[in-house]
Amino acid sequence: MKIIGVGFGRTGTMSLKAALEQLGAGPCFHMIDLITGENKQDDLQHWIRVANDEPVDWHDVFDGWEATVDWPAASRWEELIEAFPDVPVLLNVREFDGFYKSCQNTILAVKLAAQAGELPEDANREGPAPELWGVIDKLIWQGDFQNRFDDKEWVRQMYWDRVETIKRTVPADRLVYWELGDGWEPLADALGVEAPDEPFPHLHDTNEFRTEFGLPALA
Repeated sequence: MKIIGVGFGRTGTMSLKAALEQLGAGPCFHMIDLITGENKQDDLQHWIRVANDEPVDWHDVFDGWEATVDWPAASRWEELIEAFPDVPVLLNVREFDGFYKSCQNTILAVKLAAQAGELPEDANREGPAPELWGVIDKLIWQGDFQNRFDDKEWVRQMYWDRVETIKRTVPADRLVYWELGDGWEPLADALGVEAPDEPFPHLHDTNEFRTEFGLPALA
């Protein structure tokens, strides 16, 4: 592993995945790899065990991966930074209101549509495996959000408390703080490579996410 992303999803993680892979820290694991990845079934079995609180060997879970960003790995950040003690820790954040709105319009919208049986069958090609919904529910909705996502002010406090906890826990010389819009430099510095002279990737915005799951775009 070359870098461990511990920030929540909807904070630029798909763009970070692409950027890290371009900088040589690839393949980079992301939730999308449990939906469309070449080894999604094998990878999903690891995360089913994690979601069920079964013991796992994190080196086995990330065998073949050089980095991780996004959920589900971010939900187990404390275990990951201990399992890979010499690896830089990427704390990716964005301003809270944008994060919350993005979650409402993407992952929550998909969850509600799936529960109502309203996701088109051809969304995301094969779509998430049925078992993945359980992993997402246990690690994200029950775990990180403690079934309180509808309480925006509680989520706001939890979000920033979590950021501060990570900053206190991870030594400063190991922590890479990256705010949405920061671009290449913090990542390149952490990996010891040069930053490309080109625009930073911009992937998976709200409407791109919704379109992948067959939901209507928002104005």
